[in-house]
Amino acid sequence: MQDIKEIYENYCNSVYKYLICLSHDKEISEELTQDTFYIALKNIKKFREECPVDMWLCKIARNLWYKEIKKLKRDEKHFLDNIDLADISKDLNIIESDFIKKEELKNIKKQIEKLDNETKEVINLRIYGDLSFRTIGNILGKSEVWSRVTFYRGKEKIKQIIRLSRV
Repeated sequence: MQDIKEIYENYCNSVYKYLICLSHDKEISEELTQDTFYIALKNIKKFREECPVDMWLCKIARNLWYKEIKKLKRDEKHFLDNIDLADISKDLNIIESDFIKKEELKNIKKQIEKLDNETKEVINLRIYGDLSFRTIGNILGKSEVWSRVTFYRGKEKIKQIIRLSRV
């Protein structure tokens, strides 16, 4: 009979893959793999070697998975019993709003990339670097007024392109 360390080293990956097949969830599989070996350690003296070790471990893992399913169903029922439809509607509106904002941001970033290099650099330094126009001007060897005007013109160009794309 192998010791538990050898068993763990030899079969941990197999048990994990088996649990992934059952659960399709990485976190649950990792947790249940650890639980499987904990139970195996506690019950190693009861193991009579009537079946291969990996089969014994997978039986333990499967039983843990069935318990997990029951727990998840219980939790889901409790969640559904205590759910407020007004909250769900509000959450869905927030999610939709966030999605729209993210899509708009992607579009703006795409439009920034189409600008000439100087304008793109000014906009990126201002937005992502959170730098003042004076600092931007100094970095680029230009004046503060130049960086303000370049930023403004770039911003207007992006607005115009986005307006035209919505028509």
